[in-house]
Amino acid sequence: MIIPFNDLPVATLNNLIESFILREGTDYGENEFSLDEKIAHIKRQLKQGIVVIVYSQLHESVNIMPANTFSKDEI
Repeated sequence: MIIPFNDLPVATLNNLIESFILREGTDYGENEFSLDEKIAHIKRQLKQGIVVIVYSQLHESVNIMPANTFSKDEI
C-alpha cells in the first residue's frame, strides 16, 4: 500500500526518511552530504513523484521505493 507522504506528520516523515537513509547506506558519490541534506534530497524526490512510501502489511514494514516500480493505478 502506498502512503501519501503529505498524510504523515513532519516528525514521522523525517524519522522514516532518516531510518531509510541509515538502513540503506545511500551513496552520493564523491560528495559528502549531511543527514539533513540527505533528508531534503529524499523529500524532493517524494514531492517530484520519483519515490514513494510503501507499507507492506505482510512484512509489517515501511520502505521508500522508486515510483516506477508501481503502475499508475497503484500510485
